[in-house]
Amino acid sequence: MKHGPDLDAMLCFALYSANHRMAQHYRELLAPWQLTYPQYLVLVALWRDRQLTVTRLGNLLGLDSGTVSPLLKRLEARDLVTRSREASDERVVTVRLTERGAALEAELADVPRCLADRVGIDAGTARALLGHLHDFTEGTLTKGS
Repeated sequence: MKHGPDLDAMLCFALYSANHRMAQHYRELLAPWQLTYPQYLVLVALWRDRQLTVTRLGNLLGLDSGTVSPLLKRLEARDLVTRSREASDERVVTVRLTERGAALEAELADVPRCLADRVGIDAGTARALLGHLHDFTEGTLTKGS
């Protein structure tokens, strides 16, 4: 006789499991470039904006400075990004892509499509799901949405 909630019926467990599975897919897809998923996210953010402060990057990715700094240090050691203090305010550190980091954009351009193929989700369903997840994380999801 079962007691308590059924894990398979819990949205939080489904999201947790999906996150774990996505991380596994990304680990496999990014292995040839020896990149972790968080490192890939840093690169994606910089491909869009070309340069970001460490604070802005952490806010975009939902990471604290204790997580972002070692991540950037590893990317800098691989000559994918540079960090520099702003002359006007030395507390502000700006992250920029190197040539090598910028070149990875073309090399990794197929990663989203490969992930979609692995997950087996069509573009319309992906857009709808993304919309709901963004609304949820931003706190704008309303009852009945």
